[in-house]
Amino acid sequence: MGIIIWLIVGGVVGWLASLIMRRDAQQGIILNIVVGIIGAMIAGFLFSGGSINAAITLRSFLLSLVGAVVLLAIVNLFTRKSVR
Repeated sequence: MGIIIWLIVGGVVGWLASLIMRRDAQQGIILNIVVGIIGAMIAGFLFSGGSINAAITLRSFLLSLVGAVVLLAIVNLFTRKSVR
């Protein structure tokens, strides 16, 4: 059941991050899920020193969203040479 929750929350977080960074038209659902999961990993590494696996709380959701936005900003640096 945990993997299904990861996929759903990862998809939502990736989709919201792509809306914030204005990349929604360029990404599909698979890339949204990947961005959301990697964003959660980045947030877990940067903010809590581990992972955000324990539970889905508002704090962990927002930190995952911040991680996904940071990931998309880094991708924008390499693809467009500027961050919006």
